Amino acid sequence: MRSILQVFRNGLLKTKTSLVRRIQGIFTDATTWDEDCYEELEAALISTDLGVDVSTRIVDEIRGRYERGEVLTTEDIMGVAREDISGLLSRNERKAEIRYAEDGPTVVLLVGVNGSGKTTTCAKLAHLWKEDGRSVLMAACDTFRAAAVEQLNIWGGRLDVPVIAGQQGGDAAAVAFDATRSAVQRRADILLIDTAGRQHTRRSLMDELVKIRRTVGKACPGAPHEVWLTVDASSGTNALIQAREFGRHCDVTGLVLTKLDGTGKGGVVVAIHEELGYPVHFIGLGEEMGDLQPFDVTMFAQALFE
Repeated sequence: MRSILQVFRNGLLKTKTSLVRRIQGIFTDATTWDEDCYEELEAALISTDLGVDVSTRIVDEIRGRYERGEVLTTEDIMGVAREDISGLLSRNERKAEIRYAEDGPTVVLLVGVNGSGKTTTCAKLAHLWKEDGRSVLMAACDTFRAAAVEQLNIWGGRLDVPVIAGQQGGDAAAVAFDATRSAVQRRADILLIDTAGRQHTRRSLMDELVKIRRTVGKACPGAPHEVWLTVDASSGTNALIQAREFGRHCDVTGLVLTKLDGTGKGGVVVAIHEELGYPVHFIGLGEEMGDLQPFDVTMFAQALFE
């Protein structure tokens, strides 16, 4: 059985390999580290979508340590980056704690743009919590996409997790209300609400999320307890834009980053956290059920900057 660290290593391999090769190319044959080297290093870090501010900060730290004789090799560079990223992502760790309901079901609303992986993420989260011994329900509130309800029902059958669904083209808020009321009646621990993918620029669709939130709160006071934005990490800087815009409309409380294994842009985790302060709760590191993992700062930094 793979260790959790190995899952992180495998999932971040593309980002790490790209970064290591560029850094080695810059410094391996350099007799002295000059300003050209540092500019290339900054460009290499930015290419992973760490963000300009974070990349500049890391380069400044490396420059200072080099001048003091504390950094001499490419391995040292990776060590400094690992320390800095760990420190940055460890800020406000309490915000990264999931707000479980004290009484009744914990309602998690999943939102995001089309193709970000919400439905699959919903199933993977159900699997994780079921493995943890919690009772889970899923709500199929993507009433726009023809195959969405069927897809979630298939996952529900595989996982032995009940799915509350309505008719295609029906009122998503009504489905969410029924699902929340059902979760309360069944004394479920977790209700996962899968919503339709929507572009953050479509005001009418964003307004629907506000309606779903309000309706869920009527069925279960205090719900939803979490609103998680599912972001495709391979979208790079667009992921940051999505996080910024969804946060303005629907009170995002955290992120689930998907498809990190298929991109060299794994640094976007850091950029989003640095600008918006949203905690990253889970990251998708592969196709298997066990490849959606709770975000771990130490493992992320170690896998990216070994």
